[in-house]
Amino acid sequence: METTSAPIPPAEGMHLRRLRDLTEFEVADSSPDVRGWSVRGADGQKFGEVAELIVEEDALKVRYLDIELSSNLRLNKNERHILLPIGVAALDEEGDNVFVPALTMESVMEYPPYSEIQISRDYEEAMLRALKLPLPEAGSAAFYNQPSYDEQRFYQNRRPAELNAFRKRDQHGNIV
Repeated sequence: METTSAPIPPAEGMHLRRLRDLTEFEVADSSPDVRGWSVRGADGQKFGEVAELIVEEDALKVRYLDIELSSNLRLNKNERHILLPIGVAALDEEGDNVFVPALTMESVMEYPPYSEIQISRDYEEAMLRALKLPLPEAGSAAFYNQPSYDEQRFYQNRRPAELNAFRKRDQHGNIV
């Protein structure tokens, strides 16, 4: 997997970052770190692995899962990453699997690829359309206030509802 060390560049309204780029943040003890977990579609077939978490730093919320698609799909290496809104997936109750009932192998092949460069509102809307999910009203300040971005739907019983998925540490390693 090719990755860059530079953070996702800012753009108008851009506030999403890869968790690995935020050195003062980490996955909270109360949340499983799903990076490296298998991603399975509606038919249970594995189509990739979680490569990274895309977070909204100010809200302390995971907004997207960066999925590296399997090389078996014979996609161009520049098209092997997709982003999934956190609320469209769910954790396996017992194993290290992420289930995405809205995706099949066929729909994955038509999903808009993620290039690790920027996440524009147009791209976010394209993802929602690919998943056949409703789009929020244009210019809505509450874009992430919809079920497809609900972390609790993802974590379900694997994390208490009142806790955040990641947390900040100060320069001395203390939780802020």
